[in-house]
Amino acid sequence: MDAPKDYMACLLDHGLYNSAQLLGQFLVSSPSGNTETNSNVKAENLLFLGDSFYREREYRRAINTYKQALQHYKITPKQNAYTLRSSLSAPNRSSSPSLLNISTFNENEVKFKIASCHAALNENKVALLEMEGIPSKARNLPMHLLMGKLYRNTRHTRAAVNCYKECLRHCPYALEAITAMAELGSSAKEIISLLPQTPSRSGRALSDHLESGRWLQQRYVEAQCCIASNDYKGGLEIFSDILQRFQNNVHILLEVAKVEAIVGKNDEALMNFEKARSLDPYVVTYMDEYAMLLKKKSEYPKLNKLVHDLLNIDATKPEVFVALSVFWERKDERGALSYAEKSIQIDERHVSGYIMKGNLLLSLNRPDAAAVAFRNAQELKPDLRSYQGLVHSYLAISKVKEALYIAREAMKTMPQSAKALKLVGDVHAKSSSGREKAKKFYESALRLEPGYLGAALALAELHVVEGRNGEAVSLLERYLKDWADDSLHVKLAQVFAATNMLQEALSHYQAALRINSQSEAAKKGLDRLEKLMKGVDPDAPEEDEDNEVDDVEGDQEETELL
Repeated sequence: MDAPKDYMACLLDHGLYNSAQLLGQFLVSSPSGNTETNSNVKAENLLFLGDSFYREREYRRAINTYKQALQHYKITPKQNAYTLRSSLSAPNRSSSPSLLNISTFNENEVKFKIASCHAALNENKVALLEMEGIPSKARNLPMHLLMGKLYRNTRHTRAAVNCYKECLRHCPYALEAITAMAELGSSAKEIISLLPQTPSRSGRALSDHLESGRWLQQRYVEAQCCIASNDYKGGLEIFSDILQRFQNNVHILLEVAKVEAIVGKNDEALMNFEKARSLDPYVVTYMDEYAMLLKKKSEYPKLNKLVHDLLNIDATKPEVFVALSVFWERKDERGALSYAEKSIQIDERHVSGYIMKGNLLLSLNRPDAAAVAFRNAQELKPDLRSYQGLVHSYLAISKVKEALYIAREAMKTMPQSAKALKLVGDVHAKSSSGREKAKKFYESALRLEPGYLGAALALAELHVVEGRNGEAVSLLERYLKDWADDSLHVKLAQVFAATNMLQEALSHYQAALRINSQSEAAKKGLDRLEKLMKGVDPDAPEEDEDNEVDDVEGDQEETELL
C-alpha cells in the first residue's frame, strides 16, 4: 500500500490530521506476505499514525502508537535497520515531533516524539528518562531545548544550563535559551562568550547586517540578565535602547510593559500593553499581567473586553484563566481562586497564576496558604511581587521575624529598589518600637525614588498613627502638586476625617472619585463620611433591606462576558 502511505504523508503535511488518523488505521491493519518487510512497513505506518495523534493532542494514544512502532522497528533485520538509519541522515530531515517527511525511521527521533508527548502531559521525569536514552552526539537543537526545559522543571539547574549552552552552539539566535540561562543565574559575559565572535577579515569592517545582529544578541543578553537579577532599571534602559531600532517589536514591547507593571510604572505599562495589542490583537503572552494592571487602575470596561477577546482567541492558555480570575475577583473571590488554580493546572510554572492565587488567598484571610503560593512563585522566578506577597502573608500570621528576613532579602537582592526599602519599613511599622526605623526606610525610599507614592502614603500613615496629622497633610499636599492620583486624595480625606475636618474630607473624597469613579476606597470612605455628617454612627449595623441592592452594572458585565 505504498500509494496510500504517500497520501498519508500528504494529509499530515497539509494538517488534515483527522483524515490521516482514519487512513493510518487502515495502513497499520493492512496484511503483508513478507514478515520482515511487514515489520519495517508497519513501523513506518505506526509512526505516521502516532504523528496524527500527536497533532490532535491525543498524547496518550500517540505514546502508545510510537512505542508499538519502536517494537516493530527492533525486530526489523539489522541490514534493513542500517539502511533506514543511513537514509535518515539527510540534512533536510525534520526533527519536529509532528510528522515524518520521508519514508524513513529513526529510533532517536521516535524517542524524542515520545518525550514530547510526556512533556505535554507535564510528566517531566518520564520525558527526561526517554530523552536521556538518546546519545548526546545524536541530539539536535530541538532535543537540546526540550532537555533544557525538562532539567529545569525537575530542578537540575547545572544540567539545564549545559543543554541551553548546546542550543546556542547550534543556533546563536535561540533567544528562549538566552532567557532561560539568564533566569538560571548565568552572567551576561558567560552567555555572550557562547555566541560567535566573527572577527573582521583583512582589517575590513563587518557588514552592517552582521554587526547589527551581534549588537542585538549582546543587548538582548544584557537586558535579560538585568531583569533576571532584579535590576529592573538597567533592563528597562536596554530594552528601550532595542526598541529604538525595532520600534514595533511586539515581544520587546511586552517585555517592557511587564517590567514597568512590576516596578509600578503603571501608566507607561498600560501604554505599551495597548500598543502591543494594537500591533497584534491576537497576542496572549503577558495578557494576564495586562489584566492585573487594568484591575489596579479600575479600568473595568477594558478588562471586560480583554477577557472576552482572550476567550475567543484561545481558551486553553493559562494567561486566559488568570485574566478570568482577575475579572471575577471583585464579584466572587472563591470563583476567582478556582480560575487561578486552573491556570496552574494548565502550566505548573506559570508565575502570575501563583501571584494571583496568593493575593486572593490573602483577601480570603488564608495567609498560610497564601505564603505557600508566593513561595512557589519565588522558586520559579523571584521578583518584587513574590517578596511583597510573602512579607504580607507572614505579617498576617504574626511571623514578624520571617517577614523581616524576606524583606531584607528583597533589599539585598534589589539594592536600588525603593519598593524593597519600603517593604522593610512596612515590617518595622507593625510594632510601636520599630516605627522610627520604618520612618527612616520610608524616607530612604523617597530619596531613592521621589515619585514613589507608595512610600509617601506609608509615611503619611505613620505620621497619623503617631499623631502627626499636620505633617501627614503637608506631605500629601506636596505630592498633590505633581500627581493627580485618587489614592492621595483618599488618604488626605481619611486624615481630615480623623481630625473632624469633615468638609475638607468630603472635598478630597469627591476629587478621588472624579479621578477614578470606580475607587472602592473612595466610595466606602464617602459613604462613611456622609453618615458622620448626618450624625449617624457609621459602625452601626444596617438593616437587611438596606443591604439588598441590585448590582446592575455587575450583572450587565457578566452577561456581556458570557
